[in-house]
Amino acid sequence: MISSHGQSMTSAHYARMGENECRQIHMGTLEILERTGVDVHHEKAREILAAAGASVDGIRVRIPEYMVTRALAQAPERLTLYNRNKKPAIRAWGYNTYYGGGSDCLNILDHSTGERRLPLLSDVVEAAKVMDSLPEIDFVMSLFLPNDVDQSIYDRYQMEVMLNHTTKPIVFVTPDFEGCVAAVEMCEAVAGGEENFRRHPFATCYINVTSGLIANEEALQKCIYLAEKGLPQLWIPLNAGGVNSPATTAGCMANMNAGIMLGVVLSQLVRPGSPIAMPGWNGGPYNLQTMVGNYVLADEQGVPTTMGRYYNLPVFGLGGSTDSKVLDQQAGIEMTISLMTALMHGANIVHDVGFMESGLQGSLQLQVMANETIGFLRAATRGVTVDEETLALDVTDEMGPSGTYLQHPHTIRHYKEPFYSKLFDKSGYSQWEKKGSLTMGEKAAKVVDDILAAYKPKPLPEDVQQKIKAIVKREQEWIDSKR
Repeated sequence: MISSHGQSMTSAHYARMGENECRQIHMGTLEILERTGVDVHHEKAREILAAAGASVDGIRVRIPEYMVTRALAQAPERLTLYNRNKKPAIRAWGYNTYYGGGSDCLNILDHSTGERRLPLLSDVVEAAKVMDSLPEIDFVMSLFLPNDVDQSIYDRYQMEVMLNHTTKPIVFVTPDFEGCVAAVEMCEAVAGGEENFRRHPFATCYINVTSGLIANEEALQKCIYLAEKGLPQLWIPLNAGGVNSPATTAGCMANMNAGIMLGVVLSQLVRPGSPIAMPGWNGGPYNLQTMVGNYVLADEQGVPTTMGRYYNLPVFGLGGSTDSKVLDQQAGIEMTISLMTALMHGANIVHDVGFMESGLQGSLQLQVMANETIGFLRAATRGVTVDEETLALDVTDEMGPSGTYLQHPHTIRHYKEPFYSKLFDKSGYSQWEKKGSLTMGEKAAKVVDDILAAYKPKPLPEDVQQKIKAIVKREQEWIDSKR
């Protein structure tokens, strides 16, 4: 019997900061909340915070330490998202990591032509199909901002498309509070009622908060609304170190963390135990050379995620992106690095797979390439099972120094276990030539074409489709009446 004395390594992890660094940032956050405060641009939110003990001076809110401590004790460390069939699909806690696309790219890198162009609603449909079909992609986002629908309510059209073209969990983004309400209403129609959706949420809202020390009205409205319903939310204030917060990583993170704690406090005051996730990116220096909001920067990698692990809160991370404008070496490197750091640090729900050009461009080819990379990384960081079967000492003794293991029953039992990529070329040069000398980008484009030609997501029942369509129609009529 092989014994490990009860100790095992289940996977490979890395922490950017230690306990002492995290505690210092936490203590700095508490001082910022008590001394400087946060601008809260919503009267109801200020009233809720004041009733619980916060100091309110105009829009400036100062939160004492005990409110933060109480909220952290109440906020769950788990955030579970289900698929449309009510099966748990994302268990966001600890070092569980799941990957998905991003939202609202203003351009698409067309896989058929290689051209950068404006996206249409049909591109949102195709993106949903591709993400639904790729095995290593765990949740769906819209990826593109469609140019051929009313720009005031584009998110309603995106939500209708996603609900109709995936059974995987959905992360949605809305530019206004009304859009969040409409999206939840659509989900409740799919789930068969408000309580059914609350018990088995298959979608969650990514709430964009202005910054660590400025909480905008729409974000606060969404936070309160989702907490009242007991639905999970992704509360994401982001800072730009050197622009709207200190240029140092620690200073930027402490500043941003104040806004994160505001969301945690508010959500738990509304409904204790309401699931909430914090951001797993930014919290570091902005690119002051270009003044462009880059998606893959070295200094911020893992910093907010490590704080999330310190608090035992779910982390909404970022990976699979690049600031490159084309599918070149930079794209491959940044896509892989950002996927790897998110996984190693323990970000739970990792979005923006397929983003390019600082989030201004999206690529289905890059999503296909990232899908293979995620499979590789999961295999490369997976724990190693060491027992009698895997050590195979009897097999080694049986075969001896010159034995051939190819046809041995032990090999037959295990040869399918390693990761074998369907996209990376591992053959010899002559075999590669015979198969067309295709680059990885060319092969990825073919995969996209194959998916779009043959893949059919499971459709919603016709009556549910009509209910969702009616909500979108109502929203269109509402926005038209305001003009």
